[in-house]
Amino acid sequence: MVYCIHMGKSSTKNFWAGVIPAVTTQFDRELNIELGQCAEHAAWMMDSGCTGIVALGSLGEAAALNTDEKRKLLAALVKATSGRGPMIAGVSALTTREAVALAKDAEAAGCAGLMVLPPYVYKGDWDEMRAHVAAILRATPLPCMLYNNPVAYGTDFLPEQIATLAEAHENLQAVKESSTDARRVTAIRALCGERIKILVGVDDCVVEGVAVGAVGWIAGVTNALPRETVEMFEAAQRGEKEHAMRLYQWLLPLLRMDTVPKFVQLIKLMQQEAGHGSERVRPPRLVVSGAERTQALAVIHAALKARPTPVTAD
Repeated sequence: MVYCIHMGKSSTKNFWAGVIPAVTTQFDRELNIELGQCAEHAAWMMDSGCTGIVALGSLGEAAALNTDEKRKLLAALVKATSGRGPMIAGVSALTTREAVALAKDAEAAGCAGLMVLPPYVYKGDWDEMRAHVAAILRATPLPCMLYNNPVAYGTDFLPEQIATLAEAHENLQAVKESSTDARRVTAIRALCGERIKILVGVDDCVVEGVAVGAVGWIAGVTNALPRETVEMFEAAQRGEKEHAMRLYQWLLPLLRMDTVPKFVQLIKLMQQEAGHGSERVRPPRLVVSGAERTQALAVIHAALKARPTPVTAD
């Protein structure tokens, strides 16, 4: 078994904490990226109490963007978040070579850190996944967060494997844990202590994750409701159980939309209905329609109507 608690000099960055939304990518009517709207949206979330931004994640439809679009989007978001908090780039690709190139592009654009994903499509064994992640970690000196989401990507980085990666790579400083199992948080902490910061990556598991030691949340619903989700997270961190649970119970119908196959469409619809974005998505995704849309809108409108705390006008 590998332990990584005592690794000497590991300067884990303070920015691996708090509410860090995985931002959506906004499109115009021709489905070109609206860089200005993306930048404005990111700045608004930072002004609302978020501690950083993650771009080019699954929620950001990274797989639907070409290389040039990714570079331009990262540059625009770095500029929008300058002085407010770190801009973190998701690194996902079909091949290791492409992922390494994207990591270098993110560094060149001025990103403060990377969120490292397993490769798309191919579900390799541990040796292959370790080599893929290691190549990205070695590509730049930027601090990195490993994204573990076995449900979505078919690759499960076990706590012992995370400890092995952390022992070998000083710039691996955090894990976005999206296995939906809060026991993983305690298992990683048992092996790595404070060496690795753990952030919850599933919206409807955030309060549970914080209760067992997660220090951050890579959030989806925050795209629509940043102030309320930040308030809930901070109340949970402070141990204000009644306050946190009141907000959590109100938000749960929305938070659960982050865990279904059409989470991108639903969170973008949520944004639109909250007045902060468009639901447009790039094919093969299509906006939700028919009975599915009617049901989603009913849930969203009920939640927006029942906001438990006053919201200051933007």
